[in-house]
Amino acid sequence: MRNPHNETLSAQGPQDRPVRPEKALPERKCILTARHDGRGALLRLAISPDGLVLPDPLARAPGRGAWIGVSRADLEIALANGKLRGALARAFKGAPLTIPADLPDLIEQGLKRATLDRLGIELRAGSLVLGTEKIAQSARSGAIAWLAHASDARADGVGKLAQAWRVGEMAEGSGMAGVILPLDRAALSVALGRDNVVHLGVTDPAAAERIAGPLDRLMHFIGAAAPEGPPGTPIGIESPGGPAPATAPAAQAANDDLDTKGE
Repeated sequence: MRNPHNETLSAQGPQDRPVRPEKALPERKCILTARHDGRGALLRLAISPDGLVLPDPLARAPGRGAWIGVSRADLEIALANGKLRGALARAFKGAPLTIPADLPDLIEQGLKRATLDRLGIELRAGSLVLGTEKIAQSARSGAIAWLAHASDARADGVGKLAQAWRVGEMAEGSGMAGVILPLDRAALSVALGRDNVVHLGVTDPAAAERIAGPLDRLMHFIGAAAPEGPPGTPIGIESPGGPAPATAPAAQAANDDLDTKGE
């Protein structure tokens, strides 16, 4: 016997089904500005058992934490005038605290390490393309979702790959060029275990989103402006008609455009 209730349910289309409300992303409040933002836009500070305040770039340390969403310059001012200590004392409810004098350095180093670690994970997952010629070929075929360059990349190398990327995306004249990373070739090469890593291409949009998380926090902290794009667009992926790309500084090395063996 047919069940009329089941029949009714099976006849329903997607438009007839109840829409589940999207989960709100968790927000945190910056202890220095009182502004609320998503966890991905803020940096967590954690307190060790002996009261030492340290950065927690991945927000995984156990125990209590406090969140900041300011640039390094603003943090240095807050550290010097005592505002940071007062805000931390309130956040940690009067617990004895030791704030390292080099906390801004520790934060920047931690954010750089988190970004490099993420790049290493994506390389092992097969989402990164290295080597100028390989990136150029992938870019022209439309297979590059995200493009980045070392801070000491030569302008001609950046321009060559940017042009190939725009061709592959059918976005010539858009200004898409990728992002100049706040990391030089030495740091990238050590982190990725390759020689002379100057340019990076990412083939998986989801991987680009994962890289954008720690990189966005790093760029914000050091006060580097990120290229604009549609909401939710990872750093370096610009919309047609977007702003002109940043100019890459000249590099000391002359082999920027060489395709390293094994890359």
